Amino acid sequence: MVLVRFEAVARISADVTATTSRSAKIARIAVGLSGAERSDASLVAQWLSGVTRQGRIGIGWATLERVVAEPASEPSLVITEVDAALDALAATVGRGSTARRLAELESLLDRATPVEVDFIRRLLLGEMRQGALQPLVADAIATANDVPRAAVRRALMLNGDIGAVAAIAAGAGAEGLAAVSLEVSRPVLPMLASTAGDVAAAVTAFAEASVEWKLDGARVQVHRSGDEVRVFTRNLNEVTERLPEVVAVARSFDAESFVLDGEVLGLDTDASPRAFQDTMSRFGADDIGGRIGLQPFFFDVLALDHVSVIDEPLSARQEVLDALVGERAVPRLVTADAVAAADFASDALKAGHEGVMVKDRSSLYTAGRRGKTWLKVKPVHTLDLVVLAVEWGHGRRRGWLSNLHLGARDGDEVVMVGKTFKGLTDETLRWQTEHFSAISTHDDGHVVYVEPTTVVEIALDGVQRSTRYPGGVALRFARVRGYRPDRPASTADTIETVRRLGSPGEAGSSS
Repeated sequence: MVLVRFEAVARISADVTATTSRSAKIARIAVGLSGAERSDASLVAQWLSGVTRQGRIGIGWATLERVVAEPASEPSLVITEVDAALDALAATVGRGSTARRLAELESLLDRATPVEVDFIRRLLLGEMRQGALQPLVADAIATANDVPRAAVRRALMLNGDIGAVAAIAAGAGAEGLAAVSLEVSRPVLPMLASTAGDVAAAVTAFAEASVEWKLDGARVQVHRSGDEVRVFTRNLNEVTERLPEVVAVARSFDAESFVLDGEVLGLDTDASPRAFQDTMSRFGADDIGGRIGLQPFFFDVLALDHVSVIDEPLSARQEVLDALVGERAVPRLVTADAVAAADFASDALKAGHEGVMVKDRSSLYTAGRRGKTWLKVKPVHTLDLVVLAVEWGHGRRRGWLSNLHLGARDGDEVVMVGKTFKGLTDETLRWQTEHFSAISTHDDGHVVYVEPTTVVEIALDGVQRSTRYPGGVALRFARVRGYRPDRPASTADTIETVRRLGSPGEAGSSS
């Protein structure tokens, strides 16, 4: 039996992390999967994709740092033992569970070698950082089982479970993969979009384009079979019970069954969209739909009345969609005219949404890599902000100053408006660790407070209201573009400039 030893999986992860070559990563994973039995192939594919069979287990750094364990000098763990340990951890809940989980972890890590300990920690924390997530693992499954990559990708899109697809490929090969079909009530991996710099460039890339408002909401996939409705997030988590109004809308459509792709968002009394954070902050509440009236709008249909249309071009799917959902379709303009498309995009921003999607009307629905047939166009803003403090990193960034506390000028003061650790290369991390350590004013062990003299250029999609930071706003999808040693802190952007990015028609939003 191949890959019985858990250390083999951990070694694969270490080897894959050490190389930047995509082909080398695929080849290394494929060697590990070759000849594996179905159950082993399933676990290995999941783990190397950064997920577990049990889903999120709920163990964070606070728990892991309390573990007292002496790593083993020789490997002894097998795959099934680790999986059973994860089962036990996931099942340990309720009163006294913290102590019991700690004991379970110590028992597991006492038997693990250093490379296995590192892998288990990263797996539990969701910090694989090896560049070998689902798309690479999917291609490795194809290589290991000598089947077409397209067959694996399609099966993964329709099944949604990388472990299940690995098991099918290992046990039934190409024939088994081809048998995977769209099933109502089983979520489909969503199609993703690439980005485009402007609407004109995006539209002219296609013979005929569908330009659609990119609503400032949360993506959902709605399945109906008879009276049963199930709603899933873009991560394939079920949220049906939390969205009763979405269920009601789905039941109102004149059809026996369907699968719809769309967005859900909160609306004010004048039908204008609520701020994105209002939708998302309540998205996890059990009574969310009834309390704030989240409403669904749809931009694609994958199946209708027991017939899959996923292999039809977008133009045909849109005809089916319009007939089914009517006014619940996302506003759309079919055009090859760049000027008309730009005007339509401007209307979307004025209405409070985040931009537009530009889609090739001949495109098929495909999940996985971000292709070039769906393009999102939305404003990207930049701000020059002042670094107020920096947090010590953990995991891969342990020992480096990482998460930046960012501020904007407010008169003679600098007020905090957000944080980010995005966009930092290893070289930047090394530089800022040395730089901010040299200008620190005090350190509480986790946060290093610094002289407010360093300006950093931040790219962001927009700004939202927030009581979390003194500036009354928070940055959305902020990432570092680079430090600005040429600029004194007195020239950084003001809090008024930051707040203006939160005005309707100016702020960007989530992807």
